[in-house]
Amino acid sequence: MAGIRDIAEKAGASIATVSRVINGSGYVSPGMRARIEAVIAELQFRPNAGAALMRRGKSRMVGVLLPALDVKFFGILAHVIEQALFRRGYHAFICCSSESPEHEAEYIAAMLAQRVDGVIIASVASDAAAAARLTAAGVPIVAVDRAIAGAVTVKADHYAGGRLMAGYLTGLGHRRIAVIGAPEHSTPVQERLAGVRDALAGAGLEPVAVALGAKHGFEACRDLLLGLLDRGLAADAVIGLTDLAALGAIHALHERGISVPTDVSVIGFDDMPLARYIIPQLTTVAQPIREIGELAVEQIVRLMTGEALSDATPPALSVVVRGTTAPRKT
Repeated sequence: MAGIRDIAEKAGASIATVSRVINGSGYVSPGMRARIEAVIAELQFRPNAGAALMRRGKSRMVGVLLPALDVKFFGILAHVIEQALFRRGYHAFICCSSESPEHEAEYIAAMLAQRVDGVIIASVASDAAAAARLTAAGVPIVAVDRAIAGAVTVKADHYAGGRLMAGYLTGLGHRRIAVIGAPEHSTPVQERLAGVRDALAGAGLEPVAVALGAKHGFEACRDLLLGLLDRGLAADAVIGLTDLAALGAIHALHERGISVPTDVSVIGFDDMPLARYIIPQLTTVAQPIREIGELAVEQIVRLMTGEALSDATPPALSVVVRGTTAPRKT
């Protein structure tokens, strides 16, 4: 089994430098850190978890790393996780990666330096890079909202949600369905889009247009649909891959004098509070955000204390029918 000395020799680094990378303590240049982490992954190095725990002690602190806190979904999720941890005697160290791999790496280093007992993470990428660094330091992790290879994951079935959105609209008779969403690199957004495409294909259809943006915001999503409309899009329904995307779509349609749902139906995903605040209220797929947060905390606590994992899963997704969808005009 490979040890720290083997890693140091292969990476061309000192044992002390390798130790700083593994334990998240002290400065290591980005280039050297990347080289050492690559060797750790190649050699499949795994330190003794018990020894790591003895070295670190128990901080009663859990890192919570989310891609955005100004997006309502993650704001609610952060609140639920923080409260659930507090009830169990833990404090949350909440960080925001801003959908940046570089920020994510920096915050993971900060969490290791703070000697967190565990980490709940919605990683920017679905690969194991973030998990490997934490696991190498003997820190248990739970992936939330988006899966990480090899990690305990608590998330909704985004693919099934995409199928629900498309299936509901085709059930109303809609055939010319456009799709907008952001951010494009988001795994949940891509999974929902895959579900939409497959459900439409099962009905002998395909989206009349798909527009994904780099930034998830109201104006950005509104502009995605405005761009499609200005290029001559003729759709009888629009799928927003998030509620915010759907809200942007509704405003874009209104700006072009198109009535919702008389002319075009619109459906979203998440069931954020804002879905009920607009007129007409938004038809959407409800995601069990609070249940996801509570279960993520239950699983990380079980991992930190050595208990068996729960076999519970989040509730199934469901369509909440409101005022932005109607049968297709004949």
